[in-house]
Amino acid sequence: MDKVVFLDRDGVINIEKNYLYKIEEFEFIDGVFESLSYLQNLGYELVIITNQSGIGRGYYTQEQYNKLTVWLKSKFKEKNINITEVFCCPHAPNQECNCRKPQIGMIQESAKILDIDYKNSWLIGDKSSDIQTAINANIPNTVQVKTGHAFDEKSSKASYIINSIKQIDTIIKS
Repeated sequence: MDKVVFLDRDGVINIEKNYLYKIEEFEFIDGVFESLSYLQNLGYELVIITNQSGIGRGYYTQEQYNKLTVWLKSKFKEKNINITEVFCCPHAPNQECNCRKPQIGMIQESAKILDIDYKNSWLIGDKSSDIQTAINANIPNTVQVKTGHAFDEKSSKASYIINSIKQIDTIIKS
C-alpha cells in the first residue's frame, strides 16, 4: 500500500496570491523543496490537490493553469522530487461538483492510480476546508500551516498546526 502526503498548493507550496496562474508571479514557500524531499525519502507519494476556482470564475483558463502546473512539476523534478500527480478542481464555489474541497473527489481520483494506505497518509493544508477534506476521506493525520489563509487555531480540526511546511520534519517522522 502507498503512504501518501496530500498537499494543498496555494499557501502550502507557494505564497498565497489570489487566483495565481502566471509563472512569473509564482513564489515557492521557503523550505518547500527540502520538506518534500524529506517526505519522499520517508517513502511517501506526493499528491497535490488544489481548488482552482479562478478557472470556473473565468479569471484564467484551464490551459493557463496546465502551463503553470507543468512548470511547477518541472521545478520539483529539477530537485529530484517526484510529484506523483496534481489534481485540480476547476469549479467555482457555486458550481456543483464532488471535487471541490472539502469534497473528496480529488482523493478518490488519486485512489485510481495509487493503493492508498489511508491510516498512514497525511494531508497538509492552510484552510479548514483542506482539513475537512482529510476528515471526510478518513485520513486521520492532518497538518494546518500558517503560511496561507489566516485561521483560528482554537477552532482548527487539524492534528497539528505549524508555521510552515519547513517544520514538517518535526511532525512526520516515518
